[in-house]
Amino acid sequence: MPHQPVPCGTWPSPVTASLTAGRTVTLSGVAVSDETVLWLERRPSEKGRTALVAWRQGTESCDVTPPGLDVATRVHEYGGGAFAVAGRVVVVSNRRDGGVYAFDLDDDTAEPRCLALSGGLRYASFAFAPDGQRVYAVREDHRGEGEPVNTLVAISLHGSLEGASEAIIAQGADFYSTPTPSPDGKQLAWIEWDHPAMPWTSSRLCVMRLDDPNSRTVLAGGNGSASGKPESLTEPQWADDHTLFAISDRGGWWTVWRFALSSGEAEPVCKVEAEIGQPHWVFGQRSYSLLADGRILALAVKAGQTQMLLLTPCAGAGYEVTPVSLGLPEQCPLAFGDQFAWLDGSPDRASAVVVGAPGQSPHVLRAATVLPFGQDDIAQPESVRFPLADGAEGQAFFYPPASAQCCVPEGELPPMIVTAHGGPTARASEGFSFKVQWWTSRGFAVLDVNYSGSTGFGRAYRERLDGQWGVRDVEDCIAAASHMAASGRVDPKRIVIRGSSAGGLTVLSALASSDIFAAGTSLYGVTDLRTLAEETHKFEARYLDSLVGPWPEAEAVYRARSPLFMADRIHVPVLFLQGLDDAVVPPEQARSMVAALKRNGVVCPLVEFEGEGHGFRGEETLQRAFQIELAFYGRVFGFVPADVQLSVEDEAALDGAFGPVA
Repeated sequence: MPHQPVPCGTWPSPVTASLTAGRTVTLSGVAVSDETVLWLERRPSEKGRTALVAWRQGTESCDVTPPGLDVATRVHEYGGGAFAVAGRVVVVSNRRDGGVYAFDLDDDTAEPRCLALSGGLRYASFAFAPDGQRVYAVREDHRGEGEPVNTLVAISLHGSLEGASEAIIAQGADFYSTPTPSPDGKQLAWIEWDHPAMPWTSSRLCVMRLDDPNSRTVLAGGNGSASGKPESLTEPQWADDHTLFAISDRGGWWTVWRFALSSGEAEPVCKVEAEIGQPHWVFGQRSYSLLADGRILALAVKAGQTQMLLLTPCAGAGYEVTPVSLGLPEQCPLAFGDQFAWLDGSPDRASAVVVGAPGQSPHVLRAATVLPFGQDDIAQPESVRFPLADGAEGQAFFYPPASAQCCVPEGELPPMIVTAHGGPTARASEGFSFKVQWWTSRGFAVLDVNYSGSTGFGRAYRERLDGQWGVRDVEDCIAAASHMAASGRVDPKRIVIRGSSAGGLTVLSALASSDIFAAGTSLYGVTDLRTLAEETHKFEARYLDSLVGPWPEAEAVYRARSPLFMADRIHVPVLFLQGLDDAVVPPEQARSMVAALKRNGVVCPLVEFEGEGHGFRGEETLQRAFQIELAFYGRVFGFVPADVQLSVEDEAALDGAFGPVA
C-alpha cells in the first residue's frame, strides 16, 4: 500500500495510549538460579504494582509473589535491588509496608515469611550468605529526626542473630550499596560514600572480615585512591576468596579492575575508551558478569551506543577484548546453562526478557507488550554528532517520523521534539521507547540529546557539567536543535523541547535562553534550585554542590540558575505535568513556576496527578499524560490529533490556558 501524505501531528497511529500504558509492563531485575530465570514486572494496570515472575524450561512463566506484595523499595527514593535469589529461596522488599519477606520457589501454597518489618525502615540491595542462613542488605532508617540513617545489616532467615532478627554490620558512612559476601562467607565487600559526593563522583570499595568489625579496609577510593584523584567505584564481585573485581573510573573511564586482597595490588582488566559501568541511581545494576571459565562478559557504552564485549584472559597478563553479538541488553546478561539470560532493549521491538547465545535469535520469555504493528511503523535511531559552544562535540539520537501508512506531505517538514533526559547524570539510549514511538508514529521527529554530563562518554564528559548545570546542558540542547534545524530534515519553526525531573530544568532554562523552541513540556521538573537544595531527600541533598555550588554559600548562583527567576524571559507556551506525592521535586515547584509565568501572560497549563510520585506509574495517569501533551502541541501548532480523547477536566485545563477550540 502506498504511503498517503498526511499533515504531521495528525497521523493515525497504532501506538495508542492504552498500548503505551495499560498493556505495557516495565521489565527489570533479571536474575537466574538453578534452571530458573526470574524478573520483575511493574504493571500500570495494577496501579504500578511490581510482581516477581519466574520461568523454567518447559513451563509457562508465572507470578511467584502474591497480589499483596509490591516488589520494590524506596531506599534512596529511586529504589532498585528489591529482591535476591539463592537456590530456591527468594527474599523481597515489599514497597507497601517496607518489610522484607522470604519464600520458597517450589512452594506456591505457603505465605511469604516476614523477616523484618518496622515502621520507618526500608531495605534494598540484598545478597545471600553462602550458607543460606542470612541475607545482607542496605537498611535506611527514617525513624529519627533529620536525615535517615543508612547501614549495612544482616537479616536472619532462620532464627535470630545474637538475639535479634537482624544485626548491623557496618555503619558510619552516609551511604552504602552492594554488600557482597566472599565465597567462603568469611568476608564482606561493599561500596560506600559520604556527603557531598555522589556515587559517580567519589566512593570507596571496602572489605571486612565478618568475625572482626574492626578489620574494615578501604581497597580503593577515598583517601586510599592510588591517583589521589576522586574515584567512582561500583559493582564488587568475588572471583575467589582472595580476589575481588569491581568497576573503577580512575583511568577516566568506568571499566573492570581486579584487586588482590593479599597484596593490595589493583590492575585494570582491560583498557577501552568505553564505559563499562553506569551511575548508581538505583540498586541492582549489573555491567559485567564473571563466567565460570574465567572470561568476563561486559556491557559497554561507547560514544553513547551500547555494545557487548567478551574479555578473555591472556597467557601473559590482561584480557583480550572481543565484541560479541548478544542483542542490546539493558544490563549485562547472566550465564544460564550454555546460554545467557538478559533484558533486551533493541531499538526495533519492545523490551523483553530473553534467553539466547551469541549470534543466535534469542527465545523471548516475556515481552513488555505485543506490538500490533510492523517495522515500518517503528522509527530507528540515528546517532548524530554536533558541535558544542566550546569546540567539543555532543551526541544525540535522531528519530525521523515513521509510519506504514502516512508520509510527510510535499512542501512540509516535520515538527521535532527535543528530549532532555533526567539525572542530569543519566543518558539517552537507543533502545525501543514508547516515549519516542508515540511521537514518531504521528509525524513528529524526535531528538534525544546526550548533553554534557551524560553517561557513556567518560568521566571528563560527565565533569563538563560540574558547576555548569543549567548552562552547558541548556547550551547543548540548543546546539543540537540548531544543528538539526540547519540540516533541512525538520521544520525550524516547529521545534519543541520536553524533559522530566532534572530535564525539566533544562527545558525551562532553554526556553528562557533561546527562541528556537516554539513550546516546552516539563514533567515534574525542577524550577527552584534553592528549594530543591533545602527540601530534597538525603540521596540528592548535596548533589547540587557539584552541579551548581555549595549551599547556601552559592545562593546567588542558585537563584540565577533557577527557571523560576527566568519566567520573564519565557514567551512561549509551557505544559506542566506533576505528581502530587512527589518527594523529590514537590508540587510547589511547578505551582510557583506556573504562577510566575501567568503573571507574564504565558500560556502554561498545569495538570496534577493524585497518587503519583516522581515518575508516573499508574495506567490512567500514563494514558492521560501522553494524550494531554499531544493535545497541547496540537493547540500550539494548530492541528487536531487523530486519536486524542481527553477527560472533561483535562480539556478544561487546556481550554483555561489557550481558550476553547473553535
